[in-house]
Amino acid sequence: MAVRPQQNRHPGGPAEAQVVSQPLSSWSGRTGRFWVGNRKVTMTMGIDYQRLYEYRFRDVDQVSRQAVWREIAAYLYRRMGAPTNVLDPAAGRCEFINAIPAAERWAVDTVDHHEFRHPDVKVIIADILDAELPPDYFDGIFVSNFLEHLPSQDAIGTVLAKLHASMEPGGTLAVLGPNFRYCASEYFDCADHTLALTHVAVVEHLYAAGFEITAVIPRFLPYSFRSRIPPSPVLTRIYLRVPALWRVLGKQFLVLGVKARQDSGVKRG
Repeated sequence: MAVRPQQNRHPGGPAEAQVVSQPLSSWSGRTGRFWVGNRKVTMTMGIDYQRLYEYRFRDVDQVSRQAVWREIAAYLYRRMGAPTNVLDPAAGRCEFINAIPAAERWAVDTVDHHEFRHPDVKVIIADILDAELPPDYFDGIFVSNFLEHLPSQDAIGTVLAKLHASMEPGGTLAVLGPNFRYCASEYFDCADHTLALTHVAVVEHLYAAGFEITAVIPRFLPYSFRSRIPPSPVLTRIYLRVPALWRVLGKQFLVLGVKARQDSGVKRG
């Protein structure tokens, strides 16, 4: 099921959503588009992502995972300035978008994780480059563990340009992802990781796409939820309040930027 935006019939209220049924396949016949230099390349996507993620998360307790993400999402939502209209362009199981109190919450993904998604979330089942997004609309976009899956550095630029066009001036983009500098030994254990990215490279990508960088945290979250210590909202809350722990355990970067041209001073967390 896919949700597409319609004209708002009630001024001052959230845009309505239309539920549209369409045949979807996570693998057979699916194609992807990306840029190599100035050439657009189309290729058949060979990975069955639904099966891949079922296997990857087979031992993960989703209830505990969502409880931990409530703490992370609350922290990130505040850090993004409590935006009103928020997009997650690679939403996965919707842990972030489910947990925030934004007036409008949009999720885009190629796999329909409807069993995990809150019913009020607007969803588009599509590649982000094919998704129809309103221009100058979102004041918050959260990109989590996505850019490293793209097929080329130019593809990252193409995706960020589309996100930039969909943001209103002054909107905040937050990018979270594994930092190759601190997790190189396990980075490519994920079959769908294609690009090695560091916080430095992501900062360059955001600036090239037209964002002004407002914060760079090279070491923020641990690499994975898999640990000898069970996922705990209390421990996560403590961790987020103690940046000294980030510099010891953090293997994922957090980079924030804004669309509007503002003070370009870079803060390191």
